[in-house]
Amino acid sequence: MGCGLSTPDNDGGGGEGARRKQGSVGDVVVFVPGLRAPMGVDLSQALAGRLDKSAVERLSALRARVVDMAMQESAVALKPRRKTAARHGSSTANLLQALEDYLPVLLGLVKEGSELRHSVQFVWTNQEDKAEETAMADAWYEVLSVLHLMAMVCLLQANSLLLPRAYGDGYGPRVSEESRRATVDVFLKASGYLDCAIRQVLPQIPSELRETTSSRPG
Repeated sequence: MGCGLSTPDNDGGGGEGARRKQGSVGDVVVFVPGLRAPMGVDLSQALAGRLDKSAVERLSALRARVVDMAMQESAVALKPRRKTAARHGSSTANLLQALEDYLPVLLGLVKEGSELRHSVQFVWTNQEDKAEETAMADAWYEVLSVLHLMAMVCLLQANSLLLPRAYGDGYGPRVSEESRRATVDVFLKASGYLDCAIRQVLPQIPSELRETTSSRPG
């Protein structure tokens, strides 16, 4: 697991004394568990003859986009926060949009019935331990993982919003009131995703499979 730290570099070299001179500006931290990223799967082969070709192609394209962007985001998240904050904000927004586009199409697969629900082996890997993979032939597991990733992306966005910035007005770096208000909305969105995952999706997965999944870090 990891932690996104929104703390500006202290270039003055004055230690604790220099930090005190900044007044109300201090360390602002948003705790972010290590991201879990989806691994590529061949949906066309798994769903051949079971689902309309155009639907399979759309699902494959949307998931491939998520896979690519999630892997890029994982790489960025592992780098020092202060060096990637500006680029990180836009990349998380793009990843969240890709997940929002993918989720309703994925839910359509779940609603098609148990045969399609269990026809694809979905694989996800831990950001901080690529050897730790979790796979499950259940589309509800994919839905659960997508909602979890959406929540984690929101926490990354919140961390970016809470990064103190200089405004060129003679005062030290600070977090604007606008950013603080926006962060509250982002936190509420993350909690909504997690609430849906726990209340609506997790109960759909058999208890024995849930125990297998929860026993692995991530």
